[in-house]
Amino acid sequence: YEGQVAVAAVVLNRVKSGRFPSSIAGVIFEQDQFEPVGNGRIYLPPTDTARNAVRDALNGWDPTNGALFFYNPSKAWSGFLGNKPVMRWIGNHVFLAQ
Repeated sequence: YEGQVAVAAVVLNRVKSGRFPSSIAGVIFEQDQFEPVGNGRIYLPPTDTARNAVRDALNGWDPTNGALFFYNPSKAWSGFLGNKPVMRWIGNHVFLAQ
């Protein structure tokens, strides 16, 4: 659950940063940023847990401490992301600083 809140927090952090689109939809649908957009899973109905995680993030819970990026190092690697300071590990995902 904390990981779901963290992903929602990353989206909100990007909206606030000025380096990404200025809307939640703009951030989520920015090209090649989020795997569920690319594979179409974003269009599946959200679970109650996912809704609650988004609500918690909107209410200010940010378990990433302000991260703008995340990835699962066992599934992906990026030299761009690999050079950023790690803010936090949550589950299998690394959350990275600005």
